[in-house]
Formats: sequence, structure tokens, C-alpha cells
Amino acid sequence: MTAIFENFDLVLQGFLMTLRLLAVGAIGAAVIGIVIAFLRISPVPAMRNIATVYTELVRNTPLTLVFFLIIVVLPVLDFGVDSTIGAYIALSVYTSPFIAEALRSGINGVPLGQAEAARSLGFNFGQTVSLIIMPQAMRMVVPPLINVIIALAKNTSVASGFLVVEMVAISKTLANRHGDQVIGILFGIALLYLVITIPLGLIASYVERKVAVLR
Repeated sequence: MTAIFENFDLVLQGFLMTLRLLAVGAIGAAVIGIVIAFLRISPVPAMRNIATVYTELVRNTPLTLVFFLIIVVLPVLDFGVDSTIGAYIALSVYTSPFIAEALRSGINGVPLGQAEAARSLGFNFGQTVSLIIMPQAMRMVVPPLINVIIALAKNTSVASGFLVVEMVAISKTLANRHGDQVIGILFGIALLYLVITIPLGLIASYVERKVAVLR
């Protein structure tokens, strides 16, 4: 642990990068996931098929391979991106189907009569989903969504293998400099991940209790 305190600036740099990967990845995944969730319940069969193929293809592909395709393969095809931007994209794309499926499960949990009542009032598909279905579905899916974000926090560690200086990359650097403190360094880095994930878990529990009261 001494190495952690002696190199606190370096560790803080990695910690902040992990937070940035988590924040940008979560926002990007939420945007893509909402679009995919809407397409999955679209009345147009072709849209549903495209969303289904995307979901099955991405969520069954290893995260490391997604990173490799975006950061290593795209530059070969003259579509190169910076490693950090590539990490943002990879985390967003990889997490989006999990968010889409969580949203879809919430949408399916809303009674069908709600949609039928909205249509009888003249609402179109977009208005029905955004104004009637989604507000109710969100109450059901916040806890599973936070679980997806917790998984995303841990998945940010994959970026260390692609030249992104986050917490795991910092731990490798410190372990190389202080070979006699490897266990303490890994323990310290693990504690920092808990600083991120435990509050998210507490938020999920709090929201779950509030939703149970509201139902």
C-alpha cells in the first residue's frame, strides 16, 4: 500500500480516467440502448430484425474483441481513432444491448391495456412509448440498469490493454516499479473500484425500495 500513497497523483490520474470511461461509456450506451429498445418493439418487422441482430451480435462478442476491432482494426481501414476515444466507443457499443434488454423487459412489464388506451386516444407509436410506456417501465428497470453500470465500471479495466491509462494500467506500472509490494498495490486498486461500485449498489437498493413503495 505504501506505493499507492507515494504515487497518489499517478493513482488519482488513473482513478479519474476510470470515472471518465464509466461516465462516457454509460451515456453512450444509454443513447444507443434506448434506440435499440425502441426498435425492438417497433411495429415495423425490419426494424425489429435489425435491432435483434445487433443485440445478439454485440452481446455475444467478447469485450476485448470489440476493443480490438475499434482500436486496432479500424486504423488499418483508415478509420483510426485515438485509444481513449476508441475505448469510449467500445464500452458504449458493448454495454448498449444490455441496457436495451433491461429497458425492453420493463416495457414488456407495462400492462398492454396502457398502450391500447393511448392508441384509443389518438397517440401514435412514438407518443405512446415515450409518454405512456417508458415512464412506467423506468420504475421497474432502474435497479437492473444500475447493475449494468456496475458491470461497466469493472469492464473499464479492459481499456488498460489498449494504451488507456486507467487504474489497472497504473497498477501495472506501480507493480513494475515496486515488485515487493504487488499484493498491496492490487489491494489498493481493488479498494478504489469498490469506491465506485458500492455507492452504485446502494443507489440500486434505495431505488428498488422506493419503486416497491410506489407499486
